[in-house]
Amino acid sequence: MPAVTVSDITTLARIPEPAPSAAERGVRSVTEAPTGFEGEGFPVRRAFAGVSHTDLDPFIHLDQMGEVEYAPGEPKGTAWHPHRGFETVTYIIDGTFEHADSHGGGGTITDGDTQWMTAGGGILHIERPPEALVASGGLFHGLQLWVNLPRALKLAPPRYQDLRAAESALLSTPDGGVLLRVIAGEVAGHAGPGATHTPMAMVHATISPGAQLRLPWRRDFNALVYVLSGAGSVGAERRPVRTGQLAVFGPGDVVTVAGAEHQDARHPALDVVVLGGAPIREPIAWGGPFVMNTRAEVLAAFEDFQAGRFGQIPAERVPHGDLGELPTQPA
Repeated sequence: MPAVTVSDITTLARIPEPAPSAAERGVRSVTEAPTGFEGEGFPVRRAFAGVSHTDLDPFIHLDQMGEVEYAPGEPKGTAWHPHRGFETVTYIIDGTFEHADSHGGGGTITDGDTQWMTAGGGILHIERPPEALVASGGLFHGLQLWVNLPRALKLAPPRYQDLRAAESALLSTPDGGVLLRVIAGEVAGHAGPGATHTPMAMVHATISPGAQLRLPWRRDFNALVYVLSGAGSVGAERRPVRTGQLAVFGPGDVVTVAGAEHQDARHPALDVVVLGGAPIREPIAWGGPFVMNTRAEVLAAFEDFQAGRFGQIPAERVPHGDLGELPTQPA
């Protein structure tokens, strides 16, 4: 169950019913996320696999981390690694993760917290579970989203935002059947805490069995719905979706998601993340941890990283600073 809940959903502000003239967004595609491993071996679902960048823009990459119940000694993270040219958004639904970077950002995020790291011109960072969680084991579940930056901001100064769970705007539908957590952007006049370079919105919604979310959505944004857990349907055509699937919507004003009447005992509701942003519509050259506009810029990023121009690992972190698995050339 997601960490951020409320005891009485009727006390929350309600999103308005869409206007009768609002156009329902149709569903262009539903795809299945393949599974894999990241960092030192923690399990992920690659949510955007097989989807055209044209439909994803301004987003690049989305991993669902877990949901996994670790035994003692099993929790894993990443080694120190570089990024340039985009922002990483790490949202922890359940569990705990630690972050540190070469520009002084960092901290511990847990149970509904979000870290928003602008890599910009270049950064080194590390993400891993705290030692206490490694020793004890426990539940771990989260997301990491990569948000592209336009050419003019590719080399912007790095920035770190520590967004606490309590800062998210909490909303409900008129009938109280859906709990929405606005992490970034604005939904129905309510803004989330994340400050974004690229205009976008990110919402985590828990939809009760049989309930429906009709979410007003900016017409100039694309619209994506990723199913974290549960079963339901998307769009006016009620296309079926389930855990690990991504729905891409076409143009319009309203995104519709409905929860199935019957959910499994482990996941009593449908949990989804709704994403959308203003497309950047620029060329993309992607080489490992660098997302630029041209291959020459990717090669320059590798050269700058190898020359030590992405900052230094903080002295107190050096004993854990294994750089041995970092890429040495573009993928």
